[in-house]
Amino acid sequence: MPTLTLLGQTVTVDAGELLGYQINDHEYIHQKGSPGWRNSDTEMFPIIGPTSEARFQVQTPRTIAVQDQHGLLRELDYELVSRTDTTALFKKDYKAHARVKNSKYPEKSNQQYLFWPYDFQFQKKFELQPDGLVITFTVSGERDAPFMLGYHPAFKLDTVNPVIIAKGKKITLDAILGVGSRALSVSDCDEIVLKDERDLRITTEGFGNFMLWTEVRNMVCIEPVTFYPYDVAQNRLFEGFQFLLDAPKEFTVRLTPMN
Repeated sequence: MPTLTLLGQTVTVDAGELLGYQINDHEYIHQKGSPGWRNSDTEMFPIIGPTSEARFQVQTPRTIAVQDQHGLLRELDYELVSRTDTTALFKKDYKAHARVKNSKYPEKSNQQYLFWPYDFQFQKKFELQPDGLVITFTVSGERDAPFMLGYHPAFKLDTVNPVIIAKGKKITLDAILGVGSRALSVSDCDEIVLKDERDLRITTEGFGNFMLWTEVRNMVCIEPVTFYPYDVAQNRLFEGFQFLLDAPKEFTVRLTPMN
């Protein structure tokens, strides 16, 4: 379980999952076991959004893939590639058409196995810098391979009425709760400020949008996404694809404490 430290900052990572980000004993990350969500962070890849109404089928240029909600990446295990006192690099490799056991089966899905018709490698790097934590995702694989990417971190809330600032507007926790499982869309946005007991700035590169979700008052998920899946019917999720070219694609998320 890598622990990264720098200038009073401590990051705890287990099997590629961000379990904690503390500065002088203040925790910013939702803790596993607390009400709201069983994880502290995860990724949505190669698709974002539910697929049940499309019979778990996603059309790709090559063939129809079988995908459950938010894709199959989260069903794969991270491998630790390297680490230092301030960095940790993990990766997941996938071979086209390999069957992956679906953890949602049979309680929440009738699909026991999932697959994707393209090879890919997915890297996740944590790097502590003097002013905050940078998380970098690198997607590589076959040229013209389609994908969507979403990062799904959960942040611990300490006050009764936290506020999110996005595009100069205030978004309340009640507004996010009111949208429910669909998540509240913040489009064409690469920076959000979470104003709580300690303010936190979340800035991104490569994503372009956010989704905001919670079902409780003690945490909120602020999720950078390349595509908001509820803009289209589930059988048209392919409209949200990006495509790999000759070089890997890189996406970054920076967490910057403000006080």
